[in-house]
This record gives sequence, C-alpha cells and structure tokens, in this order.
Amino acid sequence: MGGADSKLNFRKAVIQLTTKTQPVEATDDAFWDQFWADTATSVQDVFALVPAAEIRAVREESPSNLATLCYKAVEKLVQGAESGCHTEKERQIVLNCSRLLTRILPYIFEDPDWRGFFWSTVPGAGRGGGDEDDENARPLAESLLLAVADLLFCPDFTVQSHRRSTVDTAEDIHSIDSCEYIWEAGVGFAHSPQPNYIHDLNRTELLKLLLTCFSEAMYLPPSSDSSNTNPWVQFFCSTENRHALPLFTSLLNVVCAYDPVGYGIPYNHLLFSDYREPLVEEAAQVLIVTLDYDSSTSSSPTVDGTTTGTAMDDVDPPGPDNLFVNYLSRIHREEDFQFILKGVARLLSNPLVQTYLPNSAKKIQFHQELLVLFWKLCDFNKKFLFFVLKSSDVLDILVPILYFLNDARADQSRVGLMHIGVFILLLLSGERNFGVRLNKPYSVRVPMDIPVFTGTHADLLIIVFHKIITSGHQRLQPLFDCLLTIIVNVSPYLKSLSMVAANKLLHLLEAFSTTWFLFSAVQNHHLVFFLLEVFNNIIQYQFDGNSNLVYAVIRKRNVFHQLANLPTDSQSIQKGLQRKKKSPEPISRTNSQDGASMEGSRPAAPAEPGTLKTSLVATPGIDKLTEKSQVSEDGTMRSLEPESLQPLPEGNLPSAASDGEPWSGEVSHPPRDRRRLSSASSSGQWTPTPDWVMSWKSKLPLQTIMRLLQVLVPQVEKICIDKGLTDESEILKFLQHGTLVGLLPVPHPILIRKYQANSGTAMWFRTYMWGVIYLRNVDPPIWYDTDVKLFEIQRV
Repeated sequence: MGGADSKLNFRKAVIQLTTKTQPVEATDDAFWDQFWADTATSVQDVFALVPAAEIRAVREESPSNLATLCYKAVEKLVQGAESGCHTEKERQIVLNCSRLLTRILPYIFEDPDWRGFFWSTVPGAGRGGGDEDDENARPLAESLLLAVADLLFCPDFTVQSHRRSTVDTAEDIHSIDSCEYIWEAGVGFAHSPQPNYIHDLNRTELLKLLLTCFSEAMYLPPSSDSSNTNPWVQFFCSTENRHALPLFTSLLNVVCAYDPVGYGIPYNHLLFSDYREPLVEEAAQVLIVTLDYDSSTSSSPTVDGTTTGTAMDDVDPPGPDNLFVNYLSRIHREEDFQFILKGVARLLSNPLVQTYLPNSAKKIQFHQELLVLFWKLCDFNKKFLFFVLKSSDVLDILVPILYFLNDARADQSRVGLMHIGVFILLLLSGERNFGVRLNKPYSVRVPMDIPVFTGTHADLLIIVFHKIITSGHQRLQPLFDCLLTIIVNVSPYLKSLSMVAANKLLHLLEAFSTTWFLFSAVQNHHLVFFLLEVFNNIIQYQFDGNSNLVYAVIRKRNVFHQLANLPTDSQSIQKGLQRKKKSPEPISRTNSQDGASMEGSRPAAPAEPGTLKTSLVATPGIDKLTEKSQVSEDGTMRSLEPESLQPLPEGNLPSAASDGEPWSGEVSHPPRDRRRLSSASSSGQWTPTPDWVMSWKSKLPLQTIMRLLQVLVPQVEKICIDKGLTDESEILKFLQHGTLVGLLPVPHPILIRKYQANSGTAMWFRTYMWGVIYLRNVDPPIWYDTDVKLFEIQRV
C-alpha cells in the first residue's frame, strides 16, 4: 500500500474515533487495527493526522474510547515484546503504537482526572483469555514501561542479533542476557557493536515514548516538597526492570562515546547524514530525567576506596532505590571516569571548535543536557568529582562553560544556561584542587568577546565574570553573589594575576562601593565584603607572585579610603541615594579599560524578539546554597558550625527569583521571592538607616589592605619622585621584590563556601531540565500547546 493511501486510512480511523458516540468494544480488532496494522506513518505524520483538538474531544466526549485506544496500543507493545518482533509487520506495529502513545500521553497528563488512568488495571480486559485473575494484572503504566524496556534490547530490531542462523531458531527475548547487548563500548562494556542506523532510529522512537511517559512531571506545579517522586521514573528505575543496568550503561556510553566531528574528517558530516545524533540527544534527555533525584533528602551514597572486579562498586551502603542514581554513584574505575570526562569535554567543546573552521564539524545543540549530566555526575559521585580535579582535564570543562556564560550573558532566553554553568563552577570551587588548576597558563585561543590578555585560566575566569556583571542583562543579578563566591573560593590559590584581571577586580570594587549602590538594596554590601575577602586572601597567601594586583590596589587606593570613611548619617545616605538618579546604569563599561576584543569573536547578542523561554523557580540565596568550611594548616577542611561564624549582617534574605524584578539600579522594591518576603520588605519599601549602615561598615575587613597601603604607598611615591618615574614597569619590578613579611596582621583562616545540596536547588534543576526538554523537542512538538504546570512558556 502506498504512503498516501496508508495516511488516508489512518486519518479515516482517527475521524471515526472522534465521531463515534458509542463505546467501541476492545475486542473489535477490525476497528482498532486500523490505527497500527496497515499503516506506515512517520511520527511527524501521526502528529499531523491526530490534531490536539480531536484528542481532547475524545477525552471529554467518549472517554471509554480513548481508554480503549491506549489500552490496545499498550497491548500491542506488550505482544511485540513477548514475541521478539521477528517480522517486519510486527516491528511496524510496535513503531506505530509507540508514535501514537507519544502523541496522546501529554493529553492524558494535562487532565488531572485522567492522571491515574495508566496506574489502574484494566478489568476484564481478557488477558490470556480471562483464565488469569485480575489480581495479577499489572497497572497499564507498568506493562508499558516493561514492554519498552524489553523492546530496547530486541535482537534485529534495536540490537544486533548474536545468532547467525535462520528465523526458526531466533533468540528467545526472555532468555537473552541484555548485558551482552549494551549499545556501545565504555563503562562496564568493552565491545563496540557495528553501527546500524535502523537500530538507532528504532531506539530513538522508543526513547521518545519513554521520555513522554516520564513527562507527567511537567503537568504538576513546582512544589517545595521535592520528595514527590515521578511514579514512571520510580518504577522504570527499580528492580522490577530487569534491563535497568544495561539500559543505564547503554545510555551513558552512547552519549559519552559520541563524536560529532564525523570521524575526524572536516566537513564529513555534510556528506553523510548522522543517525547517531538524534539517538544521543534522546539518550541524554532520558538519562538526566531518570537521574532527577533530590540528594539532599537522602544520605548520598559516597563510597570508600575499595574496588571490585565490576564496573559498579559492591560496597555498602546500598544507596537510593533509583537504580540509575545508584549505578551512577558507584562507578569507580579510573578508565571509566576517563571515558566519561573525555566524552563530556569533547561534546561541550564542540561549539567552540566551530569557531575555527566554520561548518567544518557538526554543531551539536544538546550542551544544556550535558551540563545537567555533568552536574549529576559530580553531585552523586564524589569519586568522579575528585577525579575531574585530579589533573588539568578539569580545564577542558571550565573553558567551554566560560564560553557559554560569556556568549549567553545578554540573552534573556538563556538565563537557565547561565545558572547551571555558575552552579557547576560553584561546586568545583569548593575543592582546593580547582583553585590550584586555574594557575595553568591559558593558551587555547577560543575566539571570545573579551579583552585580549596573556595569563592563566584564573585570569580568563575573572575577565569573563567581570564581563557578565558589567554587560550581562538585568536578570543575572541574583548570580552576582555566586560569581564572587567562586572567586573568593579560588583566591587563596592564585599565584599570579595578570594586569588585565587585576584591573577588572578593582573596577568591580569601585562599582559596588559607590554610595548609591551600597544604600539602594539591603544585600548589596555583601558584594563588597566578597571582593575585600578576595584581596585579603591574595595579599596574605599569595603576595609574592601578585605584584600586578598590589599595584592595582595602590593605584585605586582612594576606593579603600572612601570605604573606610563611608558616611553613616541620614543626610549623607539620602544624598547617596539621590546620586543614582543621575547615573541609572549600575555599572558602566567606562573606566574599565576594555581593550580590543579577541579576533574572530562575535559580541554576545540578546535573544531575538519572540524567542520562547520557560520560567524558572527562584534559586536559594548564597547562604542556603553553601556552607562554610575552614581550611586548616595542612589543607584539610572542616565544616564550621553556623553559630561560630560572623554572619553577613542583615542579609539572610531570599535571593531574587530568576524571573523576578529586572535590575536597573532602580531597586524600588527588594527582589521578589515567590514564596516569602523578608521582614525588611513586608512594608513593601525598604529604607537604609544610619544604624543599618553602621552595623556592617564596622565589620568591613579593611585592616590588611590599609596596612599594605601604609607601608607601600610612601615607598612607591619615593621611587617616583627620586627617579622621575611614570613608568609602570619600574614600580612593578620594585613590588615584585618587596616583601611584607612581619608587617601585615596575622593571616586570617581561609574560608571556603562549599555548595550544599538542598531541596531548593533540586526543584530548580527539575524545572530547568524539563524546560530545556520542552523547548528542544520541536520535531515533533511533543508537549507544545498542552497545559503544562511546572513552568510558564514565555516570549522574550
């Protein structure tokens, strides 16, 4: 039958279904088979031929027919899994049912009355001729998920058959050990099967259905209670699924082994279409959804140093019930870590490679899913985190993240990408090794819209962060605390900052310490505290190599004197606030001495008007996001009890919602948080008072810097007068050989603010991840125009 006839017959069946007022019996195979038996419709056809309005009409007007359609489609998948799909016809039926369910499920989920349908058993549905008790019947959802799992390891359909003989001795799908059929070499599997694009296409369709099953989460509003687990994911990742381990391994290996460059030959992807990429994208999305797990509510399964002969550790504790999370947390072999890290780094760097030879390699679009996956790996598997930081390979993750942050800084539709990039760097910065690794010289010249500099990866990080703060859009203000916390965390280990980076840090201090900025919002002074902490760490612990920074501090000494003499009387406060009327831009680009940007770079562009984006829930404030640890002499860290710490005064307010008020320096209201307003803002308007300014001004940690200025400024001035110098290099030479040993106050202990898991970030990740998946699935548009509740779809 031709394609056109086939579509016509399918469309006729759909029309019959929507116009029938009477229930159609489940046993009426002649009717139901029209939907899958004789048709060859692509998933795009199914979406075109089954319009949303008609699905909703059947749901409202003949619910029993919609129920029977779903039940019959699941039954066909179960039969296909039972038989092993040996004939072309059976495979076609399985794919047709899979596409139909992918189309219909979102409309089942959007209606609260229907949500329980898949979790009910279908009474009297004549399983095996009715000789079994209905008690044994599984809920429809479970039958569907187990059938999909079986079908993903079905010889000659989704995996290579190991038998060389004829059909009659075909493998029995129930006796095969799916661990021998893992899709790709990598973690726990050495054999790389011959690529087969038909198998890839079939896997992709089934994974699309699986992702659609899991997407029920999109139809529930965000709740602070992140423990409400997704029943679909919970069942699929439980011991009920005998394929859980090989499927987890297949998904992870397919993603990490993928090389989009086209086997290293430039422009190769233009000659051959790539069947792998859609599979890799689908695998990455299914993987991150199965790993949606709030690690703050459970004892996270960290593992000791013993190793066994398997890819997963067999050490107690057993860890979470979610087997995917469990397996991920127990990977421990060095070669497995190397495979994962190399794969993720290769894929994250792919958009950067593009900038050297445009179009020479295939450009991948799933970097956001990769960042979520990398986050989960580091969060659930501490051994992996330590492995990443053990060598300078971590820089292969850092550079792409900085590239994305810099590139997305002006684009309102990519706020989520900015957040996840910063969260990953915050997590890494809690480990001493990260700061040490940043001292490696930066020589890779990825074209980026930042000033040209010669220096280390630390310089790159500071310059990009400065660019985000001074020229990003206003919704990024809630991230400023995080950006500066990262710099504070690495600062004790930075051996030698370039002049460009040193000037950027002082420019930030200058901008954040103007009176109008300090007085215009209740938490703005925290940014000054963070920056002073950076300067103190470098002066106390890394003075020797940092003459550029010391010179910059001397040149801008008036900024420190102004802070020390900050006025606290009401009149001055009012005058300071008046000043912002004249300078509306919070931080100007002027006087930051930006040189020319790197060659070949494009400026960061705002989103095209009309770009779709999904809303995000608020992220917790930095005090909730991190816990303080003190680094002792031998480099070990101990967590500090909150009581023993000087709190940041007046600042434990919730941070702004990511989609809260824009920030224009006009902070007329404190940023909104969706859940609670602080007492400071219950009146709706916060005003600074002399007591408030005094409360934090007295705690500004200026002693070290004032002492440094007291000692060095007269010496530098004397050199200038004696030698008639205006030349920087002589002064720098003098500072390089100077020393402050014995002249500075006793060094303060190093404080690191380490990321800590909490339910607030777990919910943020859930909304971000599903928002990305919603927007990235446009062909077919699985969830488009359905009533999702987890986020709002907005246009820029």
